[in-house]
Amino acid sequence: MILRFLDSNVFLHAFLVPRRALTKEEQFVKDEAKKIVKIVEEGGEVVTSTVHLSEVINIVESGLGLQKPFGFLAWIMTCDNIEVHSVSLRDYEAAFPLAKENDVSVNDALAYSFMLDRGVGEIYSFDRHFDNLKGIKRLPNLPKTTGNQQIRT
Repeated sequence: MILRFLDSNVFLHAFLVPRRALTKEEQFVKDEAKKIVKIVEEGGEVVTSTVHLSEVINIVESGLGLQKPFGFLAWIMTCDNIEVHSVSLRDYEAAFPLAKENDVSVNDALAYSFMLDRGVGEIYSFDRHFDNLKGIKRLPNLPKTTGNQQIRT
């Protein structure tokens, strides 16, 4: 089975309830995110970092309250098929130049650096700028009708 990196935006698109009607493209992303979560629930092997989990937890806490992320975090901690790696200052030191060179966020560069170092060739993400990074493939394919770098719901 192929090990894939799991970006925080997959969880956010899958779990957050939108406050408005979604566009066709946004609904596509939400549906794809739910499919990815189902793959993970059924044993698909993924890896992420404590930083990417923290992104999810912070957004869920700020929007839905301090208690809401507990179930999510309990699920992550008990799944044998989800590897969560700690992040150190050295990891950020490696990611910083990648972020500048590739015009991506530091946390996205952190994921990229992690993937390169550990031979993880694919990432589940809805951030299109991963398409421009050498040596990795972003999944799933997104509709070409939107020009956004990242689709937000």
